[in-house]
Amino acid sequence: MPGKTLDIAEMLSKDTMACRISEMFVDWDNSRQPWLNEVMETRRYLFAVDTTTTTNSKLPWKNKTTIPKLTQIRDNLIANYMATLFPKRKWLAWEGGTEADNSKEKKDAIEAYMNWVIDQPGFKKEIQKMVADYVDNGNTFASPDWIDERLMVQGAEEGKLQVGYVGPSAKRISPIDIVFNPIADDFIKSPKIVRVLLTMGEVRKLLDQLTTEENKDDIDEVFQYMLDIRQNVASHNNTPSGSWTQKDTYLQVDGFNSFAHYLGSAYVELLYFFGDMYDVEGNKYYPNHKIIVLDRHRVLSAEPNPSYFGYPPIFHAGWRVRQDNLWAMGPLANLIGLQYRVDHLENLKADVFDLNAFPPIKVKGYVEDFEWGPMERIYCGDDGDVEAIPPDPSILQVNNEIIQLSDTMEQMAGAPKEAMGFRNPGEKTMYEVQRLENAYNRIFQNKVAQFEEYVLEPLYNGMLELARRKMDTTQVPSFDNELQFTTFMALSSADITGSGRIKPLAARHFAERAEVLQNLNTFFQSPAYQDPGVRVHFSGLNLAMMLEEFFDIEDYNIISPYIQLSEQADAQRLMNVGQEQTMIESQTPSGLTPDDADQF
Repeated sequence: MPGKTLDIAEMLSKDTMACRISEMFVDWDNSRQPWLNEVMETRRYLFAVDTTTTTNSKLPWKNKTTIPKLTQIRDNLIANYMATLFPKRKWLAWEGGTEADNSKEKKDAIEAYMNWVIDQPGFKKEIQKMVADYVDNGNTFASPDWIDERLMVQGAEEGKLQVGYVGPSAKRISPIDIVFNPIADDFIKSPKIVRVLLTMGEVRKLLDQLTTEENKDDIDEVFQYMLDIRQNVASHNNTPSGSWTQKDTYLQVDGFNSFAHYLGSAYVELLYFFGDMYDVEGNKYYPNHKIIVLDRHRVLSAEPNPSYFGYPPIFHAGWRVRQDNLWAMGPLANLIGLQYRVDHLENLKADVFDLNAFPPIKVKGYVEDFEWGPMERIYCGDDGDVEAIPPDPSILQVNNEIIQLSDTMEQMAGAPKEAMGFRNPGEKTMYEVQRLENAYNRIFQNKVAQFEEYVLEPLYNGMLELARRKMDTTQVPSFDNELQFTTFMALSSADITGSGRIKPLAARHFAERAEVLQNLNTFFQSPAYQDPGVRVHFSGLNLAMMLEEFFDIEDYNIISPYIQLSEQADAQRLMNVGQEQTMIESQTPSGLTPDDADQF
């Protein structure tokens, strides 16, 4: 090998199916390059501290200030999306598909388990990352994941485990690391490939999880093969003239100069293929499979998708959906031009201020050398003259245009000022403000409901489906509103198994609640409600329970049937006792207590 230039493909034991999956990854990755360029430009503006790292760096201005308007819109959208998606503590409901699955016992068990799952510390943090992808890139991807955080206690009895969370969790998939057929009719139906970079130790841990008695020899062979090709590349590169050639485009691993450079690194790339695949070499069809490709040329494992759904549990939501392309557009992408304009005007204004303070000087005729400054003397010869040339001061009136552009950017992104606490101009009544706010926020409500419907709802059901397949008996807390204390339920997979679905009552319920409350307030003040013949048909108890749910005050135990009658009776008893005590004291001789008076 020393002194020779070899094709790296000569040393690889390639699988036809693995190479085909790698070629699909390269093709689909190339097809989304316009979207990737769009995302990279948006990201540069979002995290810019000046214009030198943006497209505004080409302008010949001395000032390089950037006004982070795009960043402010982004943070505003994320904050308001999160507040709308999680409006209260209990926002999940189980809807059973049959009478048995919709029983109170089944409903309480499933809701208690899912509320315990989403109350885990890392859940909302992962959801916030997905919301950030939704705003920054216009595309967010999520998948349920099973985690086991139990650890061995040092010094404890052998086999004893430390208490830790075991159960389903939400997993964000970076939009940069997933590819699919962009012109497919539906994301669910499209095959998908997820790219993962792991260290050698993480690969060994993954292989241990995949190892069974039947495939142990095959797994060990693949791992040893992976070690051997890395050792061969390293030993050849260490020779004085050792080098490799490479012709296969699918062996170009992102982030590395060459495939030899990749093999010499500490990382291992895995491609997870989800969907239907036909192996030409083996003449075998793999329907609804999960296939793992190692180093872009070797199949690590090929297993049927175990999900009960019948499709891979990977879910996608796009902000601005394109008609014939699954890669959606984000709310910030087409605001880059306005951000460019805002920075352009701001730096132009700053340069004009500088020119007013230090204007260029026109020198006419003979003038001795001088310093430009206060109280300096300038000696001019015959016909000599020195004159400052200030710019046109009307250019300083660009502030109004900058404000208009900033307001336009907020409106185009679906982030109205009401979400930031500002009221749109004009004198309005309370109900008129509510009606205008509902209409003005319609884009915002539509986009957040879209995220909830396409990502969160299937994600929660995917987490529940994963728990049905993998969970053991688990203790989960449940708060009893009537007894006002927390109990613990021992649940097994049978307790949370049933036909139906988990439905989040957050974004869609939030808009509906605002509309219902507005209509109720208007109706209660109308002449129709004042008619006794109409009011007699309204249930005060049901109305109170509806308001308890709408105002999110279930945990305070405010609503209880006819509680005021009971409280008034208790209050009357206390008043009677107090009055009786007062009458006794008034009839007692001075200086004597009531007990002393009883002795006479």
